[in-house]
Amino acid sequence: MINQIVTKIAKRQFARALKFEEGIEPELPSCADEKPRLLYIHIPFCEELCAYCSFHRVRFEEELTRKYFGALRREITLYRDRGYKFGGIYVGGGTPTVLVEELAEVLALARKSFAIKEISVETNPNHLTGRNMEILRQSGVNRLSVGVQTFNDDLLKKIGRYEKYGAGDDVAQKLKQIMGLFDTVNADMIFNFPGQTQQMLGDDLAVLLKLRMEQITFYPLMTSTITQRLMEDTVGKVNFNREHKLFKLIVRKLESDYESSSAWCFSRKNGRQTLIDEYVVDYDEYAGLGSGAIGYLAGVCLANTFDINEYIARLEQGRLPLTASRKFNLRDQMSYDFMMKLFATKMDVASLEQKYGGKFLKSLWKEMIAFILAGSFRYFPPDLYLTPRGRYFWVIMMREFFIAVNNFRDYCRGVLPKGAVGSFPIEDIPRIKERI
Repeated sequence: MINQIVTKIAKRQFARALKFEEGIEPELPSCADEKPRLLYIHIPFCEELCAYCSFHRVRFEEELTRKYFGALRREITLYRDRGYKFGGIYVGGGTPTVLVEELAEVLALARKSFAIKEISVETNPNHLTGRNMEILRQSGVNRLSVGVQTFNDDLLKKIGRYEKYGAGDDVAQKLKQIMGLFDTVNADMIFNFPGQTQQMLGDDLAVLLKLRMEQITFYPLMTSTITQRLMEDTVGKVNFNREHKLFKLIVRKLESDYESSSAWCFSRKNGRQTLIDEYVVDYDEYAGLGSGAIGYLAGVCLANTFDINEYIARLEQGRLPLTASRKFNLRDQMSYDFMMKLFATKMDVASLEQKYGGKFLKSLWKEMIAFILAGSFRYFPPDLYLTPRGRYFWVIMMREFFIAVNNFRDYCRGVLPKGAVGSFPIEDIPRIKERI
């Protein structure tokens, strides 16, 4: 019951938080400090589109993709010229390595422009070639995150990845071959697929443990509202009621060899610590570059246009491609920090009190009491730690946060009608299918 309550509250809060202001082109906040932020770069192109994915992605076209990478380089220089400093880079997608030489040029410009200390890049199993790995290593990439999802062949066929990326055994062999080439190789996994049994999940965990993966991220399935309904025709209906049982299995199997970098990211004990997929944990602020990218700077959430041709055209004109924004008031900023810091499984209360001039606990006391009564925290000064129960609450909240973000993406792409970021009538499905 309490899991359902947390889900309901989180769904409502995030739908409200992601109501962006439109109609007026946002201004990029000025920057005059030396604070290192994260540079998120979005590459929306994929050779094939997975049915369960709600991220901003389109089918790969080489000519358009090369123009896009050129626009990205222009966007980097605009942020540099406005005084921004970045200490890390995270490249997500889509499939960032779809044209690896173009990606290398983007990373070279970023490293020339900023004092970059860490670079994380996402990729797919079919791109784990010797040539690609060498180009990424020479480009300064120290963390590679590979989209695996599952090693089960039946499930891979069901979700449309078997023909694209090969059998689970083939993917495992490719992972084995690249181990040690980067500071961290992360396996991106998904649990709670329709039809995924505890046995199937247990087999996936056994493969990961045998590979001795340096890092494992186990996402709960978190598709947008429209994608959930469209998936019912191909993959099946998502059942969130069994999610907790599957998550407890993951934690139980991994806890002896791995420590928690976030509620759903597991890093090998005594291993080298680098970025995780949820870069919002490691950096208070980040800029979102690329079509459909979302950034968070100076308390303002900023979104780039989702129209790829418009994105390219604006940058060719020397204009930033910002299209929507949402200014967080002080309490919103505190709530954001509360969620993101504890997602890393612990929160330094004293530092947040200092950041907000002693107002942090006074403003969020109701939320704190509610989670304390639910058994979410343990306090060992100066840090507040998530209990196992609290950890799953944060999985729920982050799942609902990303579902709300995915709904916002659908809305911006014109898939959902105006005002339907949170939900939409079921009779609209045939019309929506025509749009995507």
